[in-house]
Amino acid sequence: MIGAVLPNMLAGLANAPSVSSAAVTVLSVPSMTPITNALPDIPRSYTAICEWAACMVYIAVLYRRVPLQRSIIVSAAGLLLLTAVQYFDGSMPIWFWIIGMLLAFACMYATILLGAGTGKREGLYITARAFVLAELVASLHWQIVTFIGVRDGFADYDWRAIALLVVTYALCFSLAWLVERGNFSQTTPTLPTASAAIATMAIMIVTFAMSNLSFVSTNTPFSGSVGQEIFYIRTLIDFCGFAILYAQQEQARRIGANTELASINAQLESQHQEYLQSKENIESLGRLAHDLKHQITALRAEVDPKHAAAGFEQLEQSVQRYSAQQHTGNPVLDVILTTKERTCADRGITFTAVADGSLLSGMSSMDIASLFGNALDNAIEATSKLPKREQRLIKLALYEQNHFIVIRVENYYDSRLKKDAEGNLRTTKRDDQHRHGFGVKSIRHIAQQYGGEVTIRTEDHWFVLTALIPRKTGLMAM
Repeated sequence: MIGAVLPNMLAGLANAPSVSSAAVTVLSVPSMTPITNALPDIPRSYTAICEWAACMVYIAVLYRRVPLQRSIIVSAAGLLLLTAVQYFDGSMPIWFWIIGMLLAFACMYATILLGAGTGKREGLYITARAFVLAELVASLHWQIVTFIGVRDGFADYDWRAIALLVVTYALCFSLAWLVERGNFSQTTPTLPTASAAIATMAIMIVTFAMSNLSFVSTNTPFSGSVGQEIFYIRTLIDFCGFAILYAQQEQARRIGANTELASINAQLESQHQEYLQSKENIESLGRLAHDLKHQITALRAEVDPKHAAAGFEQLEQSVQRYSAQQHTGNPVLDVILTTKERTCADRGITFTAVADGSLLSGMSSMDIASLFGNALDNAIEATSKLPKREQRLIKLALYEQNHFIVIRVENYYDSRLKKDAEGNLRTTKRDDQHRHGFGVKSIRHIAQQYGGEVTIRTEDHWFVLTALIPRKTGLMAM
């Protein structure tokens, strides 16, 4: 484990914890330089407390998706389990050391997973960070304890050693909380990519291996042979590992902030386009009203019934386009669908919509506008390029099925779809460097906020985007 790596060589500590496998290897091979001024092992209870406190730091800074009472119960159970694992590992043979480390990591993972309600990948990502933090604090604290303890001659569980533990742990973990709370959101989940999670695990493994290299062999360019020197190397490497992980998360946070800013700018642009469309509609209504006055005057003067009937039919057709309104049960969706329907009419696109807007009662107006606006804008953009009018078809459906809200947007297309290296669809717009695949990514992000998923499939020249959102655990819980 974190502390079970140094042999107890101090005089007067005959009943110290068992010697680690690394220490036995160093002392049993004549070709290796033995560790001089070797220091005692970190007590098992200290290691368990350190690992548990590191978990608590991240549970405190993360977006918690479980009740506080559950977090408290899981945290208390986690401390007991980590302590039991540490003492169990200490009672086992030397070869069990690696297995004991994996058990401790699993306990930390379970504590964070259940205590904060994280996802599996997110829990692994956070646990790796907590493990490196625990390594750093444990190494720093024990380096200070052995430096003062060897000089002043107090034992591991002397009141001065315990006081130093409380002060060191409190300062270090409080500082870690202050540093990390700005790196994680307490209102939204942390959603690391698979590559980010793998990179974090790799950094953790390399940091641990390099920081404990001196306990395996002192005959390497990166090893030390003196007790305090080894602790210094270990603490320094652990600090570098923690700094690298901090920078990694900071970069991910900045990328997320830039993406959010791009989303806001795109929404503002969309709103501006809606404004221009509304302005054009108002001007069209003004022209229509002006023409209606002249047409009504002409119809009143018409004495031929056939000509009058033809005039009334022409008048009805001219106002039909502007009288079409969507009534779904959700006023925001009504505006979106009505506006897009008029856009489709202007571009010669046949648009049909069957939607139960009442299903969206728990979704914010901004999310409704962004989700349906982006989906329909993408469909209109793709369909407008089709040469034949009969191919310009868009269908929208919103309904409930098996306790899921189903949102499906279909459009006909007649071109080959392009995807990037990650499998995301590439936009066909000219400014793809600035808004590369933004629409689908925005739709997927909104669906995930409500616990849903987005799937895309193509079949016989039909592009089908489907969003599934849980009715009870999704919108109804918001």
